[in-house]
Amino acid sequence: MTGTTQPGLPRRHIRRAVVTGSAGFIGSHLARALLEQGTTVIGVDRRDENSDQSAAANLAPLIGQPGFVPVTADLLTCALEPVLLDADVVFHLAGMPGVRPSWGPQFSTYVQCNILATQRVMDAATRLGVPRVVVASSSSVYGLTKAGASLETDHLHPASPYAVTKLAEEQLCLAHAARPDCHTTVLALRYFTVYGPRQRADMFIHRALYAAFSGTPLRVYGDGNQRRDFTYIDDAVSATLAAATASDDTGVVNVGGGTNASLAEVIQLAEQLTGRTVSVEYFTTRNGDVPVTRADSSRALTHLDWKPRVDLAAGMGAQLQHIARRTARQAA
Repeated sequence: MTGTTQPGLPRRHIRRAVVTGSAGFIGSHLARALLEQGTTVIGVDRRDENSDQSAAANLAPLIGQPGFVPVTADLLTCALEPVLLDADVVFHLAGMPGVRPSWGPQFSTYVQCNILATQRVMDAATRLGVPRVVVASSSSVYGLTKAGASLETDHLHPASPYAVTKLAEEQLCLAHAARPDCHTTVLALRYFTVYGPRQRADMFIHRALYAAFSGTPLRVYGDGNQRRDFTYIDDAVSATLAAATASDDTGVVNVGGGTNASLAEVIQLAEQLTGRTVSVEYFTTRNGDVPVTRADSSRALTHLDWKPRVDLAAGMGAQLQHIARRTARQAA
């Protein structure tokens, strides 16, 4: 990271922002935080709230809010310049998630969503001279790691096709920013296992809490000793907002929650929060599932003035309350 400041980059208030993937988990939370700051938010997502229940749930707090402009469009095919025009920052969070499906015939979708769509976003952003692009990367780019926390400068060993596409995505954005004629700067955030209210239903903390709450069996792939650096959604959002106006203009930053716990410990915490026992079914470890993820977040503190504030117990408690409220609404 160079430490220079891009002329024209907003340092405090973000006047106008584009959030791709605004109907997603992190994107919808980020859009809401921006609206609360008085930012005009152009929210772009290919999922339609009228036909996608997950998108509808994520967009519900945003639709009708002053300053929110929803755009249902596919980044691969839509006209991007009218969407990105006059933006202070583009938060590029849209993408295809998930390790296991990336091994199969869906890989072409990962390439389209995580690489080809990103190329179109960066091409439009650089042509328009958007001051800053913040792109969502993933801790999965580290792959199999040695003992200790992962540093942004570590050699990378992505262990799944999904991880390969996320690494290609962040490096593609950085390659655009490195061009001498480019006036758009890039910060790539390597998120470590983000969780919280409205987390995707296939993610482990949601599955563990739901199993404890509902009494349904929980599938665990492996022996449960895999460890993850879990990051609460509010902390991930605050880091993302900080990246929009950080003076450092180009580089990669880890965003980790500072709570390194095993899957077995997550299950125990779910049981403590609900007062119920989780019935666990163990299956073979899946391809691409690494034993440990752990972030060294010192660069985030130095360059973004950011550190996580929500511990795992508090974050899981908030997510459990959301699950209980949503289940009650569905029952009603």
